[in-house]
Amino acid sequence: MARWLITLGVILVALGLLWPVLAKIGLGNLPGDIRIERKGVFFYFPLTSGLIVSVLVSLVLWLLRR
Repeated sequence: MARWLITLGVILVALGLLWPVLAKIGLGNLPGDIRIERKGVFFYFPLTSGLIVSVLVSLVLWLLRR
């Protein structure tokens, strides 16, 4: 359990540090990300970006378990 939590922490820190780079290549602004802008209201749900990040994290965790 401790190793899993440390791995998850390292991945989250890495994503946090890489976020400006990921934003420049378009992550967070992909087709499928839901964005609704109305007068005084802004709603953003990064559906596609979340799925891509989930797949990448799952792949990294799978590789670490091998």
